[in-house]
Amino acid sequence: MTENLDNSILDAPRIVVKPPGPKSLEILKQQEELETSALNYPKYFRIAVKEAKGSTIIDVDDNIYIDWFAGIAVVNLGHNNPIIRKAIETQLDKIWHYLEIPTEIRIEFMKTLRKTLNFDAKFLFTTTGADAVEAAVKIARWNTGKRYIIAFNEAYHGVTAGTVGLSNSTNHRKFQPYYDNNVIRLPYPYEYRCPFRDCLNEVLSLVEHEIKINDVAGLIVEPIAGEGGYIVPPKGFLKGLREITTEYNIPLIVDEVQTGVGRTGKIWAYEWEGIKPDIVTIAKAIGEGIPISLVAYNKDLDKLPQAFHLGTYRGNPLGIAVGNATLNYLMNSNILDRVVSLGEYAKKRFDEIMENYYKGKYDVRGLGFMIGVEFSNERKDPINVKPYIETLLEKGVIMYKAGIYDNVLRFMAPLTIPKQLLDRGLEKFEEAVKEEPRNA
Repeated sequence: MTENLDNSILDAPRIVVKPPGPKSLEILKQQEELETSALNYPKYFRIAVKEAKGSTIIDVDDNIYIDWFAGIAVVNLGHNNPIIRKAIETQLDKIWHYLEIPTEIRIEFMKTLRKTLNFDAKFLFTTTGADAVEAAVKIARWNTGKRYIIAFNEAYHGVTAGTVGLSNSTNHRKFQPYYDNNVIRLPYPYEYRCPFRDCLNEVLSLVEHEIKINDVAGLIVEPIAGEGGYIVPPKGFLKGLREITTEYNIPLIVDEVQTGVGRTGKIWAYEWEGIKPDIVTIAKAIGEGIPISLVAYNKDLDKLPQAFHLGTYRGNPLGIAVGNATLNYLMNSNILDRVVSLGEYAKKRFDEIMENYYKGKYDVRGLGFMIGVEFSNERKDPINVKPYIETLLEKGVIMYKAGIYDNVLRFMAPLTIPKQLLDRGLEKFEEAVKEEPRNA
């Protein structure tokens, strides 16, 4: 059922000219002349895209790639998915913008979304993931009357002026003069590099200590640290945070922007620990590439004044229609079971490949289709993975990095990827690891 919805080109990858081909180079040159120097992804993927189908990308030089990138875990149900296309086309015939004045699809989507959550939620629509985080933090501060937010060192919650203070990596810290700095940063329980003997409990003790001595308005956490390196915390971390924040009456904000909408094999990653958050941020895959985001928060926090958080494009009907179709598919198909089983299969294969060439000097971790492969010489000397990204692209696989040292490759393919393309991508991954020097 799932693979029938994925219209991938099944003989991918197919490289007819070594990327970047001449047509891609010309378009990349024009982009450089026209667009900001702050661009990021064209520095890694030197191609120009013509079209996309399922779990495959076709560039303007007619190279075909297996997509393990999915627009940074956005196109969870694959490019040009017929269910998503139908939802957009149906809504296009009705209305595609009218601020927050209700439409039938808006109400239907909120009812569907509420069914996926395990708490009595109300919703505030936003425009991007970072905007959702800003709104979530505002809700916590408004309700508590306090200022400080606890966040974690390997976190990524956006790079707007209102969120970059919550994100913490070398690349983001250089923007520190421009952000809201009412943030207390604590270590994420990163077991592969943890300085503590008991990573879980010592981090939880630090959280409780900071809440005791500071004016804390809320705590924000990713169930799996995304940009930080696809770090899966030890079991009990979210549950421990929930217990502490409940004891001290601190709102717990769970950032599901990257982990949500089926990415880990649950609709929401916090479900793996059975907790009930106070606030959840939702974006990326909820719109399958149509920009939409929102905040779900416990109705007890609904003490917000009129015009508390504004934006012209909040709750776009096209994005809402897509979100409704996406959630209904996740609830009424077997795709989540497939993500769990295929994710375990992929993780095992990544581990086998890395063991063959790195002999223990690596870490493979993840849940579902959110898998990180960390390259490291016995944890001390991180290995920059950009050469692997370039080699994989030449072989026809689009894969991207993460990690505080840029030493993690992350698997985030569409959840619908046919197994034969998953296996072929794994073959190309092994070729790339075998070919690249160990000190890349």
